Amino acid sequence: MKSTLFISALLATTLSFASCNNSNAKPVEKINPEKPKGEDNNKIQVALLLDTSNSMDGLIDQAKSRLWNIVNTLTTLKYSGKTPDIEIALYEYGNDGLAQQSNYIRQVTPLTTDLDLISEKLFALRTNGGNEYCGAVIQDATKKLQWGKANDNMKLIYIAGNEAFNQGGINYKEAISDAMKNDIYVNTIFCGSSLEGINTFWKDGADYGKGKYFNIDSNQSIQYVSTPYDDQISKCNVKINSTYIGYGSKGSAKKINQEVQDKNAQGVSSANYAERAVSKSKAVYKNESWDLVDRVKQDPKAIAKIKKEELPAELQNKSEAEVQEIITQKTKEREAIQKEIGELGKKRQQYIDTEAKKTKSQDDLGKAINTSIVALAKVKGYTVEK
Repeated sequence: MKSTLFISALLATTLSFASCNNSNAKPVEKINPEKPKGEDNNKIQVALLLDTSNSMDGLIDQAKSRLWNIVNTLTTLKYSGKTPDIEIALYEYGNDGLAQQSNYIRQVTPLTTDLDLISEKLFALRTNGGNEYCGAVIQDATKKLQWGKANDNMKLIYIAGNEAFNQGGINYKEAISDAMKNDIYVNTIFCGSSLEGINTFWKDGADYGKGKYFNIDSNQSIQYVSTPYDDQISKCNVKINSTYIGYGSKGSAKKINQEVQDKNAQGVSSANYAERAVSKSKAVYKNESWDLVDRVKQDPKAIAKIKKEELPAELQNKSEAEVQEIITQKTKEREAIQKEIGELGKKRQQYIDTEAKKTKSQDDLGKAINTSIVALAKVKGYTVEK
């Protein structure tokens, strides 16, 4: 499997915010603006713009391997005691299999809380081509994604690739300027040497977008830290899947996809599989669009609103009270398993942190990520849950 450097770099970009870098700086006063209509909770929104031209297989593998690290790191953040919604969007660009008239750009997913969908689409990406137009894909993501309006939202674009940043007919500075007007910070990750990235305007793009410039070796292999807790967490993951009850037109397919994404994570490494299981124990892993347990948690009166034919076959002949009792029981089971995974996950991370101190390893999920997340949390009025 490939390096964690891409996603680690992604998360570490928050160090570039000026007030984060000054240990003597006065704390920024917490902002608590009135929410725009339809935004009850604040949001952390991350758009990944990935080059899928011929040489970028390693980059895509890195994204696959560290998706659940992104989720688990971001879930440590609280705002006014509440867990923010986490939305991730995915773009590919620079692929000759895409339409020339669209500048070889494709929005793979919009900003979404459906984390299994993000995983599914990441594992489906294939490289081919191409012509990499960074300005065009930044512009598309800025204008076409549904970015939050509240001042306490965190809105971040990360673009990764290995060709000159100034290619194509859309000026990258104009595209980034539009992003900044919407309080979206643009960060760049060049797959190659630092000097080459500087000479091909990747650092200039990050500087212009008030973000962070990184260079990585996208083909470098990594060593995962196996822990004594991974096996038990994996067993809990199997148990938690049994608490999901699909309903409606999406229910059956989404439940199958949940298990497919388990297998995809497991195929990367046992450590990655454990990371995904930890993500599934978090409040941000919610599937109310197809799972009855999450739907009833969101709307206690949901059972009365769902048609009999939308229920799974084994529930269609049961009374509303019987269905409700089953949902209540599955809810209790899930909460108990989530609590167990959460406790094991904390021990697991402590073990990883201890091992990381013993050797000078490549920057992965450790100190750089934790420092950057804490720094941005302070700037935006978040607290960090240990």
